[in-house]
Amino acid sequence: MKKDYYRILGVSEDATQEEIKKAYRRLARQYHPDANPGDKSAEEKFKEISEAYEVLSDPEKRRQYDQLRRFGASGSFNIDEIFRREGGPHRGFPFDLGGFGWLGDLLGELFDFGRWGRPRSYGPVRGEDVYAEVEVPFETAALGGNVTVSVPKEEPCPVCGGTGAQPGSASEVCPTCHGLGTVSYVQGGFAVSRTCPTCYGRGRTISQNCERCGGTGRVSVVRKYKVELPPGIEDGGQVRLRGQGGPGAGGPPGDLILTVRVRPHRFFTRRGDDLLCEVSVPREKAERGTRVRLRTLDGRKVELKVPPGTRDGRTFRLRGLGVPGRGDLYVKVKTT
Repeated sequence: MKKDYYRILGVSEDATQEEIKKAYRRLARQYHPDANPGDKSAEEKFKEISEAYEVLSDPEKRRQYDQLRRFGASGSFNIDEIFRREGGPHRGFPFDLGGFGWLGDLLGELFDFGRWGRPRSYGPVRGEDVYAEVEVPFETAALGGNVTVSVPKEEPCPVCGGTGAQPGSASEVCPTCHGLGTVSYVQGGFAVSRTCPTCYGRGRTISQNCERCGGTGRVSVVRKYKVELPPGIEDGGQVRLRGQGGPGAGGPPGDLILTVRVRPHRFFTRRGDDLLCEVSVPREKAERGTRVRLRTLDGRKVELKVPPGTRDGRTFRLRGLGVPGRGDLYVKVKTT
């Protein structure tokens, strides 16, 4: 198998989820488009890293990927089981891999299928979802707000319109596949349909490849999106931007799915919709009773009444001062 996600992230096959996450974050910072403006190789590397993390960070996808890797090495694979789990066809080949998302990429690699050069007889195919991460301040996640994220993605070539042909060049029905875009052969007892090696799945041969995209019909770009986060989104939460993913093959585009990573705060922590903090109070004042002034996450100044005899570790609840409209603020007293 060409795509070794473990090698891409630089982790072992028995790496923990925490090790995978740390490896991804380190590499994502190194190759992020914002840190490498105009560097196409870094952009491609970032896309590859994101793809690897999207699979290995999901236990079920990782299990399926590991099974695919074993199949590539040993030649034994329960493909019918995966078809049933993914909700796709399992009545034999040929089939369209477009409905399998990331799994279709790997199956296509094993059986040498084209990902987006599909025979027209299978009908419109929705574009792939694009996954990315965005790191946000603690305050933005808790209170809501706008963030900007740069996402590398593929789009139809603006010169050839996605056909792969240089504008004005001639084309004709492919003599190998007769316009289907695929050819069939037998492999391991299966009738396998693969992308036509002559027309690369287009169904037509062209006399001159597009100079902009080299005949692929797609180009890599980096798009910036301004995203409004709802109040209370947590680390690992996702925001879906419909229609902003990969282009479809005759069907609608996929979605852009952003995973939110929240930076820690120097004073507050979160527990669901509640905020927690700790204040230091001299032991003498805690015994006599006192008042403590503090500033809430949204900048308001409040006063906490500490009654006489307060012991170290006692926690006070300030209603309505957590995530707006839903949470409270819990203040723990630490006597010094």
